[in-house]
Amino acid sequence: MKKISFLIYIFFITFTGFSQDRIGSKNFATRSEVIAQNGMAATSHPLATQVALDILKSGGNAIDAAIAANATLGLMEPTGNGIGGDLFAIVWDSKTQKLHGLNASGRSPKNLTFEYFKTNNYEKIPALGALPVSVPGAVDGWYELHDKFGSKPMNEILQPAINYARSGFPVTELIGYYLTRSAAYFSKYPGFEETYMINGEPLKKGDIFKNPDLANTYEIIAKKGKKAFYEGEIAKKIVEIVQDQGGFLSLDDLKAHESEWVKPVSVNYRGYDVWELPPNGQGIAALQILQILEGYDIRSMGFGSAEYIHTFVEAKKLAFADRAKYYADPNFTKIPVEELLSDRYAEERRKIIDPNKSQPSVEAGKLKDGDTIYLTVADKDGNMVSLIQSNFRGMGSGLIPEGCGFMLQDRGELFTLEEGHANVYEPMKRPFHTIIPAFVTKDGQPYISFGLMGGSMQPQGHAQIIVNLVDFDMNLQEAGDAPRIRHDGSSQPTGGEMTDGGEVSLESGIEYDEIKQLLLKGHRIRFSNGGYGGYQAIMYDKNNKVYYGASESRKDGQAAGY
Repeated sequence: MKKISFLIYIFFITFTGFSQDRIGSKNFATRSEVIAQNGMAATSHPLATQVALDILKSGGNAIDAAIAANATLGLMEPTGNGIGGDLFAIVWDSKTQKLHGLNASGRSPKNLTFEYFKTNNYEKIPALGALPVSVPGAVDGWYELHDKFGSKPMNEILQPAINYARSGFPVTELIGYYLTRSAAYFSKYPGFEETYMINGEPLKKGDIFKNPDLANTYEIIAKKGKKAFYEGEIAKKIVEIVQDQGGFLSLDDLKAHESEWVKPVSVNYRGYDVWELPPNGQGIAALQILQILEGYDIRSMGFGSAEYIHTFVEAKKLAFADRAKYYADPNFTKIPVEELLSDRYAEERRKIIDPNKSQPSVEAGKLKDGDTIYLTVADKDGNMVSLIQSNFRGMGSGLIPEGCGFMLQDRGELFTLEEGHANVYEPMKRPFHTIIPAFVTKDGQPYISFGLMGGSMQPQGHAQIIVNLVDFDMNLQEAGDAPRIRHDGSSQPTGGEMTDGGEVSLESGIEYDEIKQLLLKGHRIRFSNGGYGGYQAIMYDKNNKVYYGASESRKDGQAAGY
């Protein structure tokens, strides 16, 4: 009898041991990585991912697929992006074996002056309406990417999005939630109800959404090129809605717009070169955080420990103090990027961190001199694209050009009205930007294309992904699924100083004993079920010649390959 019971026990243990969902994954992992040989796409919407794969399978390259996916997301996820917004990208070109950076952000109107805001007693630039509207750069960004790297005709690239806009698609759970919330803010603006509501009701999960106006706009762009958007019939409608609402954007502003190819900048973190774009974006904040963290034995601290979280948050405070003072349009002010990313400067900043106490405020160093979408695509030839695109504050300004099917961005809100500040409002200037794509190389070869969208969470998230991969030995999916840290309350690029140390938000999964230690160090802890960003990533395994894909479990997205 005892022998039989023992055998049953052994069978039970063996059976349960082999019946787990995943083998070797962290307990917070939501799924396994996706692995494929010929191509990979990771976006925040499954249908956009499938559009990207269809482009790859039909002979297009990663750049073609990224543009197609972005156009599809502009239709399907209007709560985060669209052609009324800006775009940034980092491209690994397999032919030249080099990284290329694209800044496709737009500039402020030339006829809107700083004196206008002061004369009319504005303390800050409004979040909604016509005044925060800057030139939308996304369409020019598409064509810059396509002219330099594309292979398929633009009409073929945009056709899947056009088809979905005409025939319709089901609204996902998360987008339905945000569209319902957005209706409360934007339904007062002309065109919102006609474009984004059904019979006066907000779109919700499962509703079939059609946007024939956007289909027409995409068809015009595909047929006539970017001139139709910046000089032709679409441009006239953009200017008309802005000026009708009291804004200053003109046809001359749109016609003068140009994207800029820029050189990505990097730091080496424990043998991995992590790349971001230089300002006017905030990407170098992630690099500054990593430079500071490299001076600590993060691995020995352990993931989720109070020691690690405290060190990370204090490093973030230092980087964001510099972000508030120095990051702006480099065409208007000299930005000491090389100094900010230097080993010497990181060593000096590291001395400010007290291992036992949260700093209530930190100052920028003394130097010698929100919602979004992110997607990444890789193809069979080794090209990889890291692309991020956004309207800001979710859907944007509230202004929808008549009959066009998209909303204009409100990025101009991110200028400050503090005289003498690097990011102070000026005509024809690009505002400080939150959206940042990222890339990692190893020994000069492409390794990871990734991003994590979400306002000021982005550089914090980028740094955490790298730490999770390098210091805590997580795989690509685990690195994104791991509980995240978000610190708010640092100095902002639009003004305002941190005086009380800010707040640390933690996702579930951090042990309470560690949280108590953080409280004893003086941190204010906040629990939030949102605001931790949206992650997508592709990793290249050069030994096996395969791609690994990972997609954000907090969003509706999907990584898929073929």
